[in-house]
This record gives sequence, C-alpha cells and structure tokens, in this order.
Amino acid sequence: MSSENSSADDTRQVWDVVVVGAGPAGASAAYAAAVAGRRVLLLEKAELPRYKTCGGGIIGPSRDTLPPGFELPFRDRVHAVTFSNNGRFTRTRRSRQMLFGLINRPEFDQQLVEHAQKAGAELRTGATVTRVEQHGSAVPDRRTVAVVLQGGETLLARAVVGADGSASRIGAHVGVKLDQVDLGLEAEIPVPDTVAEDWKGRVLIDWGPMPGSYGWVFPKGDTLTVGVISARGEGAATKRYLEDFVGRLGLAGFEPSISSGHLTRCRTDDSPLSRGRVLVCGDAAGLLEPWTREGISFALRSGRLAGEWAVRIAEAHDAVDARKQALNYAFAIKAGLGVEMSVGKRMLAVFERRPGIFHAALTGFRPAWKAFKDITQGSTSLGELVRAHPLAQRALAAMDRRPAGTAEPTGAAEAQTGAGTPDAGGARPADDEAGT
Repeated sequence: MSSENSSADDTRQVWDVVVVGAGPAGASAAYAAAVAGRRVLLLEKAELPRYKTCGGGIIGPSRDTLPPGFELPFRDRVHAVTFSNNGRFTRTRRSRQMLFGLINRPEFDQQLVEHAQKAGAELRTGATVTRVEQHGSAVPDRRTVAVVLQGGETLLARAVVGADGSASRIGAHVGVKLDQVDLGLEAEIPVPDTVAEDWKGRVLIDWGPMPGSYGWVFPKGDTLTVGVISARGEGAATKRYLEDFVGRLGLAGFEPSISSGHLTRCRTDDSPLSRGRVLVCGDAAGLLEPWTREGISFALRSGRLAGEWAVRIAEAHDAVDARKQALNYAFAIKAGLGVEMSVGKRMLAVFERRPGIFHAALTGFRPAWKAFKDITQGSTSLGELVRAHPLAQRALAAMDRRPAGTAEPTGAAEAQTGAGTPDAGGARPADDEAGT
C-alpha cells in the first residue's frame, strides 16, 4: 500500500475529515475542507493518475467551481456542435464564443488532487475502504467515525465524505436509492492528423435509436473520444449502436487505444445524502443530470458543498448538531442540483418519446440553440432556464402532455428534410449560422 505525506502513526489519530475517492467530487471536497484549515485525509484505491470512462466535457458550471488558479488542461475548445438524429438530418451550429472545453480525465483529476494537497489535504493511494462504522468497538466515542480499510487497518475521523463512485460502499452505508441506471460505452480512437484537423473545435451529438439514448464524438488532439449511452438492460443494442455509430463516421478502420464501459446512476428524489457524520456527493450520491448524464459539474459542485458541510459536522459536539448540519447540506444540494435534476428528469421523459422534437428545436429554433449555449457557457442552468422563462415552462408542459406518435411541432419537418445530409466519413456537414 503506497502513501503520500502520511505515516504509520496516522492509524490512531483522529482526522477532522476523511474523504473516500479522489475523483472530481472527492478532490473538491478535500480542497474545501482543507482550505477551511482542517486536517483532511483523501483516500484513493487506485494509483494516480488513472483512466476514467468519461467524455470529458467541461461546461461553465464546472469551470466556475474550480479552485482559484486552476489551469484547465484543455485538449480542445468547442465552438461548433453537429447534431444528427440517428445518423440523419445532420446540421452544425456554431458560436463565436467557446461553448465548452474538452479534457482528459487522468490529467484533470490529477490536477484537482494536487490543488487539494496544496491546500493542506493529505493523499493516500492504494487504499481500499471496505466499510465505515459509526457504532461499536472500533469507534471510541460518538463524535468519531471509523473508516476500515482492506486488510483491517482502521482510520478515525470526525466526518466522512463518500465520493467513491457510482458503485459506492459509502453510498451503501448511507442508504442511497437509485431510480435511473444507464450504460455508457466509450472508445478512445487515435486518428491521423487529417482526421483530427477535420474534427478540431467541433463535437457531434447523435440522438440514438433506443429511447433516451445518444452518442457523441469529442475531439482531443490526435484522439477522438467516441461513446454512446442508453438505459441499462439494453446492453447488446447499446453495443450495436456504438459499432454502427463508429462505422458510419468512417472510424471503423482505426484501432481504439482504450475501450471501456461504465454505469451511471441517478438518485431518487427521497434518497438520503447523509447518515450520522457521513455525507455522500457526486456519483456516490447518484448526483448527475438525468437527461444528458453530465456528471462532472455535479461532482465538483456537490463535492465542494460536502467538504464545507463536513467541516461543520466535524465541529459538531453531539448527534443533534451533526444531524442539523447534515440536513443543511441536503437542503443546499436539493435547492440547487436537485432542481436541475428534476427538470432533467422531465426532459429525459420527453426525449425518450420524441427525440425529433429536440433535434428540430436545437437545429431550427434560435431560442433553443441560445439556451444550449447559455447552459454550456455557464450563464444559466437548466433549472434557472425553466424557472425564469414562461415560454420554456409552457413548452416543457406541452411536451410532457404530448403522446408519442403525434405530429411534430411546426418547423420539425423543415429541420429534418432541409438540414443537411448524414455525416459520412467524418466529413463536415452543412454549416448553419456561422458566428452566432
């Protein structure tokens, strides 16, 4: 078991905050607690840096939550989005301002951990947590949580933050409940310079053949990140979708350097976010946007909040005070990220039935494209957009009520018949509104 900045006498000392998992959520939590001057231990089962299956899109809310002085390791800056509906009706829309940036997770996560360390957090890698205990012989008093590692070693803390991913052991302890599980498949495909140049600054989003599914191409220099996602239980169909997607892009002849898969999990509305002195955040709490399954901004934002409230829990003198602080954390999550998730669930329900509506709106309706830009650039959120715009509220309510099989709204047919051709071989499709 390797360690950094820790020693054998750590075993019986009591940490203010122990964070389990060193992804974006855990590193953000560790940073927030360490900046507050507390003694923080960040545990990670892998050695860093490590690969993570992830598109790697950094939208405005992610950028705005990063520590001061954080230099984003962008592999590309996106100014154009090509939309297609299961390979058809392809159209590209552009923006003068950058829409969002693309990163590789190993570099990004490593930098987040380094910022947490600079703030004073200690990192220990190769440390697998098997369970946490808040009662029993391993716990010396009611203000302490025991974190038990593989091999039997026990660490003590005044507060614990679980950020150990979608299959979280800490989430199981808290009792996190899930109501949406999706399967994502992804390939990292090295490509020649000529192909890379064609994709530079442009991503592709393809609405897929299964309800709620979509695919993406994210360019990162000499590599394209190509992936698809759909509801769990459609494994064979999801694999076929990825194979067909790669084939029609003209990328089947290039050997992926990495092929991987992962499950994303969304919490139920009543799922707990804490138990005693233990909080969960990010994927461990089932926090991500249900429609797009965007999780990095949810991890960064919930991790920052978890770190801040873990400090308050660490200072709590009794169970009543600790409970109060944990409830305040839950309220902060639900008031912000919870609202976005609620709107996202409604969007997904409509998208599953009528993907053509979304394609028509984004490719042929200027306010919808502006909303997309505003969200990705960080000037608004999905929740704020619906809350502040009566037109968006009425449109979403109307789509909620529209049964599958009814006619597309005005403009949909135009967008789907006059909006370009299938994006064969990765060639650029017809552009739309350059410089908007």
